[in-house]
Amino acid sequence: MSESVILVADDDHAIRTVVTQALGRAGHHVRSTGDAATLWRWVNEGEGDLVITDVIMPDGNGLDLIPQIRKRRPDMRVIAMSAQNTLLTAVKAAERGAFEYLPKPFDLNELVNVVKRALSESTSNPSAVPDANDLQENLPLIGRSPAMQEIYRVLARLMSTDLTVLINGESGTGKELVARALHDYGKRRNGSFIAVNMAAIPRELIESELFGHEKGAFTGANTRYAGRFEQAEGGTLFLDEIGDMPLEAQTRLLRVLQEGEFTTVGGRTPIRANVRIVAATHRDLTNLVSQGLFREDLYYRLNVVPLRLPPLRERADDVPDLVRHFLGNATAEGLPTKTIDGDAMERLKRHRWSGNVRELENVVRRFAALYSQETITVDVVEAELADIPVGSDRDGSNEDESLSEAIERHLKSYFDAHEGALPASGLYDRVLHEMERPLIQLSLSATRGNQVKTAQLLGLNRNTLRKKIRELDIKVVRGSQ
Repeated sequence: MSESVILVADDDHAIRTVVTQALGRAGHHVRSTGDAATLWRWVNEGEGDLVITDVIMPDGNGLDLIPQIRKRRPDMRVIAMSAQNTLLTAVKAAERGAFEYLPKPFDLNELVNVVKRALSESTSNPSAVPDANDLQENLPLIGRSPAMQEIYRVLARLMSTDLTVLINGESGTGKELVARALHDYGKRRNGSFIAVNMAAIPRELIESELFGHEKGAFTGANTRYAGRFEQAEGGTLFLDEIGDMPLEAQTRLLRVLQEGEFTTVGGRTPIRANVRIVAATHRDLTNLVSQGLFREDLYYRLNVVPLRLPPLRERADDVPDLVRHFLGNATAEGLPTKTIDGDAMERLKRHRWSGNVRELENVVRRFAALYSQETITVDVVEAELADIPVGSDRDGSNEDESLSEAIERHLKSYFDAHEGALPASGLYDRVLHEMERPLIQLSLSATRGNQVKTAQLLGLNRNTLRKKIRELDIKVVRGSQ
């Protein structure tokens, strides 16, 4: 079999040399050039079996050449490489039809393996995706570390699909940003992006929130309410903290994912679910499955494409880019312009950010708002980091807060989850209904299942208590506590 001819275009002579040597040892013949015009002439004359091109060329853009190459030579694969290691570069490369995108610096063995795949796999035409000219340069994700490069490459491959994605990562790593990127840069970007925090919605309200309800479906339902699935029609539904979803709601969600349709609470007519599902969690769902707290069949329905977001401690090299980005945002909001000196930046890189990117952003905003000096020094950083409490509670709860304060905190999270919109009508009765269950259950437990004592404890008529136990489907076990 004759050796393959690889056309390499890169303005950097050193890169062309090492690529030529690596591919030569793998049995390929390489022709290299430093300009886009020569590369196009070779392609147009029918030379080569594969193209490897840099994005930035002195006489053009390598990404702009890809559609021309694929039009002139449909069977020719193109590998794009770039030192502009951003999500937008990876997305544009995928959109224009690149077989693979390699961020510089890349491992030569990886390059050889990608070339081997490109020459051996059958040619297929990728699905059409939105024009990259419409994309904003305001990138949703910041960072050029190897950990983030792999995220970018996976996201770029997912943009033209409707595959369900399950994002796992610690709090503050940017799970919603990734979900928004999948929507904003994907083929559903003209639809709505609807985010739902499952941890912020009381269990009694979840079905109504997700699937909506009909007028008169329950006490207080005075009007029809379109749930989040309907609101996300043609777009993306982001189910955040999916690991906190109660089992009964998991069953309903599984049915929707299996059948592709749902009915509202109190409704009978099936509604087609035309949405892309992106779910996220900070919890280990496989562990929850083994404990019986998460349905195994739902887990596999959601885990079509698993995506793990690295914590900031695994991408410390991204801290300078993130700091500059947050300082720029602060300046745009009217806060004073600040810079970070070298020692201060190194200290920020060494810190173990338990709150990840979100915590770093908060610290940088304090630099901009609270300090008068234009240059933030290491002393300022040390003083600020010393004030960060260690091991703070993730959900912000306080052991000294009153019952009223705890309820207010949970309800505030519920209202905040609607991002300015109003919850479904009938909220008063639904919240009271939810509070009844734990109150009666704990009271029964305290009296070891004695309903007479429980009624006295609650100040209820015994018949009223029995009615509520039936309505709430509470199991009463005598002698338990």
